[in-house]
Amino acid sequence: MSESHILDVDPVWRETHPGASVGFIAVRGATNPATHDRLNDLAAALETDVRSRLGTVDRETIRAVPPLPAYAAYYKRWAQRYHVAMQLESVAQKGKPVPRVAALVEAMFIAELNTLLLTAGHDLDAVELPVRLGVGAGEAFIGPNGKEMTVKDGDMFIADAAGRVLSAIITGPSDFARIGPETTAALFCTYAPPGVDQALVATHLDEIERNVRLISPEADVVGREIVTA
Repeated sequence: MSESHILDVDPVWRETHPGASVGFIAVRGATNPATHDRLNDLAAALETDVRSRLGTVDRETIRAVPPLPAYAAYYKRWAQRYHVAMQLESVAQKGKPVPRVAALVEAMFIAELNTLLLTAGHDLDAVELPVRLGVGAGEAFIGPNGKEMTVKDGDMFIADAAGRVLSAIITGPSDFARIGPETTAALFCTYAPPGVDQALVATHLDEIERNVRLISPEADVVGREIVTA
């Protein structure tokens, strides 16, 4: 089974972010339990691996791990630091765990920490397709904390066909279409700024699929694509 059409790309995105790529994978027939033992074991194994490799190195060594320099360069344009890089430091050297949250979100977090690629997850049934990949110009949305946010000028973002912002790189995800306990269809979008190998994006989407199938072996992948600028 496949969706007829999931993603449109605004030509301005390709003009503004040459060398960037965005990947997505859409699944249906999933479940989203509050916790999942096999995912928790996978998260624990990843924490052990990260600490064994990076637990005693200096901060600059961690920040040089690919693809972190590509994200650092992108975030620097808005005087921000890449939060996944900070999470990697926290897991490696401060003993912080991968968040044990609802299973579909944890599946995404595990893949994100493993490949270090920024990913947002959305409830596919809540959005009006196709979603659109564009360039920010101050679009307003409500964040998960209930506060009004805006997409930064020039930032990459995704909105649904009704114009509702789903996520942006710098200001993060919207409160709209969040994955919740009743979610059975999910859309995972991965943002890769210039300098990130497209092959790594494909590897990352593979890992998300594997993690989702740990939860829901019968889930259907109904869409998958990587677009490049």
